[in-house]
Amino acid sequence: MAINTVSTGTQNLGSGAPLKSRSNYGRNPDGSRPSALSAWISRLVMLIVLLLFSLPLYWMLISALKTPEELAQFPPTLFPTELRWQNFSDAVTIMPFWTFFRNTAFITICVVVFSVVSNFIVAYGFACIDWPGRNKVFFIVLATLFLPFPVTLIPMFDMWAGLGFVNTFVPLIAPALFAGGFFTFLLRQFMLQTPRDMLDAARVDGASEWTIAWRIVFPTARPAVTVIAIFSAVGTWNDFMGPLIYLQDQSKQTLSIGMQVFRSVNSQDIQFNLLMAASFLVLLPLVILFFLFQRYFISGITLGGFK
Repeated sequence: MAINTVSTGTQNLGSGAPLKSRSNYGRNPDGSRPSALSAWISRLVMLIVLLLFSLPLYWMLISALKTPEELAQFPPTLFPTELRWQNFSDAVTIMPFWTFFRNTAFITICVVVFSVVSNFIVAYGFACIDWPGRNKVFFIVLATLFLPFPVTLIPMFDMWAGLGFVNTFVPLIAPALFAGGFFTFLLRQFMLQTPRDMLDAARVDGASEWTIAWRIVFPTARPAVTVIAIFSAVGTWNDFMGPLIYLQDQSKQTLSIGMQVFRSVNSQDIQFNLLMAASFLVLLPLVILFFLFQRYFISGITLGGFK
């Protein structure tokens, strides 16, 4: 088929160019190897930066494992004298943690799925299909990035209240069905690297636009799609303003609201070890998510779809 022919030919376009030897990796731009001293200095600097960025997470974890008495000591201890793992079980029972977790996970999964699908379809239309006024409409989409959230807050609330969707998950999930400016821009820039000959050959071969989008463009745009999924997941998981405005019943609240309720209810005598334990449990899914997909995240940020 023409699709296979074009895709095979695309891979062989650079066959005449010299391939980069495995021994060339790690060299300077001029081809020379860095000195051993500079290599060690680079590794030392990266290690120091890693420790600095890991320090808040480490402090949160050791604070979650301390007793209230040890947590009040000064100077503070760098490692708990007694590992109190019971703080985690106490943190999830002192408030309806798993109810908040289930609500947050449901909203996050729905938003991620809808964001990926809607933004991919819109970005495909801007990047791979020629139609009159395409660039002008894209500029309008980019202009929405400069619209502050407080400007749309009251009109959006009035709209959802008029539709009767206040105190439901709909106002938090439904906007993901419509593409956002930043995600559309990111995907469009990635898709513009797709060889036009490949798309034209697929159309000549009789492939529909849906087939081209999901079987040719989507696999190559997977790194950028992963970036969108991670950004959507982190933004939705940490969202505080949306649940605060639209959700009223405690059974529908999310983790961000639940943590604030935990602090306000115990404002006179806050158990910081339980607060740190609950905060660590809230943060843990995002850390796991990033480490699982960090390879796609980095490649999507660098926009390296086709070489």
